[in-house]
Amino acid sequence: MIDQATRIGALRERIGEEVRLQGWLYNRRSSGKLEFLLVRDGSGTVQCVAVKAELPEEVFAKCAAVTQESSLRVTGVVREDKRAPSGVEISLRDIEIVGPSVDFPITPKEHGPSFLLDKRHLWIRSQRQAAILKIRHTLVQASREWLNADGFILADAPIFTPSACEGTTTLFETQYFDEKAYLTQSGQLYNEATAMAFGRTYCFGPTFRAEKSKTRRHLIEFWMVEPEVAFATLDDVMVLIERFIAGIVGRVLEERREELKILERDVAPLERVSAPFPRLKYDDAARILKEKGLPFEWGSDFGAADETALTESYDRPFFVHRFPAVVKAFYMKRDPGDDRLSLSCDLLAPEGYGEIVGGGEREDNLEKLVGRIQEHKLPMEAFEWYLDLRRYGSVPHSGFGMGIERTLTWICGIEHLRETIPFPRLLNRLRP
Repeated sequence: MIDQATRIGALRERIGEEVRLQGWLYNRRSSGKLEFLLVRDGSGTVQCVAVKAELPEEVFAKCAAVTQESSLRVTGVVREDKRAPSGVEISLRDIEIVGPSVDFPITPKEHGPSFLLDKRHLWIRSQRQAAILKIRHTLVQASREWLNADGFILADAPIFTPSACEGTTTLFETQYFDEKAYLTQSGQLYNEATAMAFGRTYCFGPTFRAEKSKTRRHLIEFWMVEPEVAFATLDDVMVLIERFIAGIVGRVLEERREELKILERDVAPLERVSAPFPRLKYDDAARILKEKGLPFEWGSDFGAADETALTESYDRPFFVHRFPAVVKAFYMKRDPGDDRLSLSCDLLAPEGYGEIVGGGEREDNLEKLVGRIQEHKLPMEAFEWYLDLRRYGSVPHSGFGMGIERTLTWICGIEHLRETIPFPRLLNRLRP
């Protein structure tokens, strides 16, 4: 007896039984009297074998004619096959073509990135892209569950904001009825408010930067997970970051080995991710870059080439901390030992992937924060609510933001982060 459709990922539990699958034809090959249909349904891929001598003529004819990415229902018996990636195959008994696919544009031949991005809505069906997005799913799930288990409360921040968080040059401006508003650059300012309510809090959502950059590390719209902790110092937050990163990378290794294998990812660098991570002061990093012959000047932020050069000396993520205050946001607390420096940190991934986390300690003194807002020529009225956090029970507090796409690019070992989000928004790309 056939029950409701079985997911391909559950077929190992149904060996010897007749099942019905619903999915799409990933590929087909023929050897005359045999048709081999590779069917996917999102949970996995399985080969369905149609034997001409065992099937009605019209059923075999359908198997021989079905085209790439046609949707279908297949009935057959699950057979164990240790040679198959899924460990099973289907002896096909019947097939129904639900929605034919004619001249599917993405073929096994090589296609350029521009063409594939134009067809991104179809490209995500490919085995490689599906593997990346499944790892993304696990990374997001692991991030939420790790923070929840560590006592953090999810309190998401708004997308529309009245003010800048990371500087005014990369803001997307929009009209909010009778006043101007901006798409959020970060939920961090709002995290500081919720941390004063809950002690440990985080937000997770999309952020927007109007950066006119075409590098492999930039998206216009990207997702961040941003925790914030009351009564925490810079040192506290670095310990939190390394625990968090080690935890979520371990979860991906535990659950997504098959997908990493599809991507041909060498997992040895990921297996070395364990706390504590090395710590490098900005001053020492600047000296190293000069010694390597890079045209780096103290007081500058790192570019991609600088980050890549620094990662050459490390086989695991590492911190660079105490950046010059001039390259960090207005809310970053100054180092009491050197007012030129901020109590900030970046976590750089090895293998040339660069920054994946930025964090630090926030300025908790009202007068100093007012001065910073004035120095940056920001509208004071837009930050009155934020200043209230220093007027009513201010405490030392720290937090960080991890970019999902940059972290995923490193974990997957891929070249460009445009593959790490279902529908990337790039400098010259708003579609599909």
